[in-house]
Amino acid sequence: MTRRSVRRSVRLLGVASGSTALVLGLSGSALACNIKDFSAEAKCDGDKGVVVVTDTDASAKDATVTVFLKGAGGIETKIGEQPVKGSKEGTSITFTEDWKPNATYRVHVKADKAVDADIQPDLVTPATACKTESQTPTPSASTTPSATPSPSPSKSAPAQPATPAPSASESSSAPAGTSDNAPSPAAGDSNLAETGAGSNTGLVAGLAAALVVVGGGAVWFGMRRRGASRNG
Repeated sequence: MTRRSVRRSVRLLGVASGSTALVLGLSGSALACNIKDFSAEAKCDGDKGVVVVTDTDASAKDATVTVFLKGAGGIETKIGEQPVKGSKEGTSITFTEDWKPNATYRVHVKADKAVDADIQPDLVTPATACKTESQTPTPSASTTPSATPSPSPSKSAPAQPATPAPSASESSSAPAGTSDNAPSPAAGDSNLAETGAGSNTGLVAGLAAALVVVGGGAVWFGMRRRGASRNG
């Protein structure tokens, strides 16, 4: 083997070693956990809002995700914290949050010493909420109770029919079975027939009795005087 061939072999071996080191370095960088492997999105689960964080770290390092709501004046409110283990296909975790339209959330990721940063840019929710006013049912006009109650039907007892009063023609009419051509008795006669006080029969009888008594007394008195004169 000549020196020339040895030099050539060493040179080829160095190139191959360098190439291998470069490939391994690039592969290691590709498999390392990076903040760019994480993404956040505001979604709707029915009529409820959620924040979904997806980890596409192919190295499958354990990480912790924390979500903060940014308020006015720089005040932040912690929404929740969850662990996640990424995958090449992507692993998602969900935070239940009834977010408001155009709200801003800060999503922080910590994975050992590899990552300790926020997802950029901050998460801004959509301009439309998950539950809108149109989804709230409004009462129909038929189900709205009337303000003025309708009057209930009267339950008073039915009025008794009035007894018809006899008319003057009926009271003065002759009883049934009486001939219309028969003369009606006079008012004075009817009263005398009922009471007897209006008749002259009693007066005549009284006078006759008185005369009988007076006559009898006169006869008795005359016969007594006649007997006395005979004895004298």
